[in-house]
Amino acid sequence: MARPTPLSGFPEWLPDGRVVEQHVLDTLRRTFELHGFAGIETRAVEPLDQLLRKGETSKEVYVLRRLQEEGEDTDRSGQLGLHFDLTVPFARYVLENAGHLAFPFQRYQIQKVWRGERPQDGRFREFVQADIDVVGAGDLPYHYEVDLPLVMAEALGALREIGVPPVRILVNNRRVAEGFYRGLGLDDVEAVLRSIDKLDKIGPDKVAALLVAEAGATPEQARACLDLAAISGGDATVVDRVRALAATHGVESDLMEQGLAELRQLVEAAAVRAPGVVVADLKIARGLDYYTGSVYETVLVGHEQLGSICSGGRYDTLASDGKQTYPGVGLSIGVSRLVSRLISGGLVRATRGVPAAVLVAVTSEESRPASDAVAAALRARGVPVEVAPTAAKFGKQIKHADRRGIPFVWFPAGDEDGAVDQVKDIRSGDQTDADAATWAPPAEDLHPRVVPAT
Repeated sequence: MARPTPLSGFPEWLPDGRVVEQHVLDTLRRTFELHGFAGIETRAVEPLDQLLRKGETSKEVYVLRRLQEEGEDTDRSGQLGLHFDLTVPFARYVLENAGHLAFPFQRYQIQKVWRGERPQDGRFREFVQADIDVVGAGDLPYHYEVDLPLVMAEALGALREIGVPPVRILVNNRRVAEGFYRGLGLDDVEAVLRSIDKLDKIGPDKVAALLVAEAGATPEQARACLDLAAISGGDATVVDRVRALAATHGVESDLMEQGLAELRQLVEAAAVRAPGVVVADLKIARGLDYYTGSVYETVLVGHEQLGSICSGGRYDTLASDGKQTYPGVGLSIGVSRLVSRLISGGLVRATRGVPAAVLVAVTSEESRPASDAVAAALRARGVPVEVAPTAAKFGKQIKHADRRGIPFVWFPAGDEDGAVDQVKDIRSGDQTDADAATWAPPAEDLHPRVVPAT
């Protein structure tokens, strides 16, 4: 059989990389649960018409299709597709289970998703997302828009100890942007947002041209939009700067004032609970068709070219059954994007790629039961153990342990009178007497750990 060619966009980590990914997932899960989020999992497939209801193209969705018999109906009705995010399935989950949920409902969800986009650095066709959302029935207090990014800041901050770079959470409020644009006389708010959203990619001059061509702005209005997008800062002075800019252009808007009051509350709370992490950035647009309040994007400091690793916002109509509306606010971490940078960038490493802390040597195949008994005694006390695959010379068994990253090798006692078991730390060469009923490795060696690479 010829050597298989890897499929682009479908990451598969080596064991060391999987240790890193699992550590990230465990850290996120612990933090989410500390804040009262309940874990759920939804099915991998959804009706295709539901996946496409917000205008996503079919190129982004992997469609499930059986081998069809001749003449079988092939239209979209009844077709299923793999979910490309966790928000659409969560909205459906809320509607189906509303009678069994207590609102506001806080959930976290960690699952794979699939998107048919062009693979590139940090972008995959199959990847893991970790979402947190709070959804209300009828209404949802604004303070959740403050709480959610701070929970995410805490979760990502907990990864700093293993070498993950600091994060910067960029926040904006859609009410500020919409109120300002309408106050300028620009009614096609989505066209303005689409143009501003391209600012980092094509620069202010080309965005100004887009605003004139696609949003119907005058050059003066385009400049005012760019001036708003240029405002950023980590404290409440950003609010004063927006108001000063609005006054310059004669903009008065109750919607803008509501957004500014909310933005001030978020920035001030973040300055206390996560100093230096949250920055107001008035060019953040996101979710042009459904976000209605706060919006968030998160970058790794020093790795901004990777793009946002975590994003989200407030949506007033996460789901609706025609009688009841369920507003929500949430954020989603691209776990695979984060892990790929940690691994490929050499930022972190696993102390070993296998769970075993001890390899029990085998003196001969006839004495293998004695080695198995040692392994069973250690496992009963929570020590991960492997037994050597063959009764080779001890030197070869030690090399086998070293190749796998196992730090200790256990030598069962022979048949001689007074012989005792011994265990060897193959890193230092220290070898001591040991009893499987009492011996344990140092705490830092019991399980694989993730540590800074340097």
